[in-house]
Amino acid sequence: MEHYYNPEIETMPREEMKKLQSERLVKQVKHVYDNVKFYRDKMDAAGIKPEDIHGIEDLHKLPFIEKDDLRDQYPYGLLAVPVEDCVRIQSTSGTTGRRVVAFYTQHDIDLWDECCARAIMAAGGTKEDVVHVSYGYGLFTGGPGLNGGSHKVGSLTLPMSSGNTDRQLQFMTDLGSTILCCTPSYAAYLAESIKERGIKDQIKLKAGIFGAEPWTEEMRHDIEQSLGIKAYDIYGLTEISGPGVSFECSEQKGMHINEDHFIAEIINPETGEVLPEGEKGELVFTCITKEAFPLIRYRTRDLCVLTRKPCSCGRTHVRMTKPLGRTDDMMVIRGVNVFPSQIETVLMQDGYPSNYQIVVDRVNNTDTLDINIEVKDGIQPGDAAEEKKLVAQLKSMLGISARVHLLPQKSIVRSEGKAVRIIDKRKLHD
Repeated sequence: MEHYYNPEIETMPREEMKKLQSERLVKQVKHVYDNVKFYRDKMDAAGIKPEDIHGIEDLHKLPFIEKDDLRDQYPYGLLAVPVEDCVRIQSTSGTTGRRVVAFYTQHDIDLWDECCARAIMAAGGTKEDVVHVSYGYGLFTGGPGLNGGSHKVGSLTLPMSSGNTDRQLQFMTDLGSTILCCTPSYAAYLAESIKERGIKDQIKLKAGIFGAEPWTEEMRHDIEQSLGIKAYDIYGLTEISGPGVSFECSEQKGMHINEDHFIAEIINPETGEVLPEGEKGELVFTCITKEAFPLIRYRTRDLCVLTRKPCSCGRTHVRMTKPLGRTDDMMVIRGVNVFPSQIETVLMQDGYPSNYQIVVDRVNNTDTLDINIEVKDGIQPGDAAEEKKLVAQLKSMLGISARVHLLPQKSIVRSEGKAVRIIDKRKLHD
């Protein structure tokens, strides 16, 4: 039995959804043109006026916005309402330069909470559930988003935040947590800790909502088996609101985008041209209900595919695949494009846990690729034959050779937030 938070919207016929999106887009374009100098200048430069936009069929005429624009306009340049109408900011954990700050009115937060409530109910959540939120709180959107969604559903909410694993497990057993929300790498770590303590029979978890970092199908199966749950994917970006932009249903065949709030396009990352449904390209979002910080045609840098094929869950909203890498976190090693998810796939198919680290360096002008992997049961650290086997499997997947180092279990630092999978030392030598 499929649960919906807002059945009328979530199962809305496509033609009605297009009509709703068109009305909201026309209104939003006028809102940003009138209130944000940055958008007005960009549209004027492109020779576009708000009255040129009659519906979603005109979306492609509008200029793109990129992450660099958000940094350049920091802090107030993209604000579309007076500051006194805003009640919250969230911010990305920017690694370079200025941070990206997103603003919210109370209405924006209510809509975001609803998007997360839909995700929780799609994972089988009801007000009888105990939702254990181990995403970080504070400026990071994970904690506040799922926290608000859980409140909307009416579930008992445990605002755990990340870290302090002893306390996580104590509350999980004492309060009977049923839905776990955290990063996949932290879920894997909690599963490991539960097994070590021998408390699996005291855990009542039935589902997990995991996002904020890339993870493979192999890792999903691993987590589902070790925790005895069904693991659901959730997707979002701080710039667009946070988690809940899209989420998986019980089908687990792509994430439904909340299309009444976000219009998704797939573009060719080189040319910017909009690609037909089913083609792989860069995901672009337009926010059609946000008041404070509405982004129009925002380039996410995530590569994925969209499908409108009917879903057996009854939801009519377009589905996106899990991001298939990014246009920017892709590593180019010796001229070859390498995605960390390819390495993870090889390891997990071979029964290794998701505890690995990729070290890229440059020696004598040649890139080196070292992969540190914690041994699985029955394998000794430094086992030469096993390392050689993994080297061959990785070469077949990546097209280039890597050096593999099998390390003792527990020797790679565990992540309590986003896992640091890649150490790229080349940047230091520029």
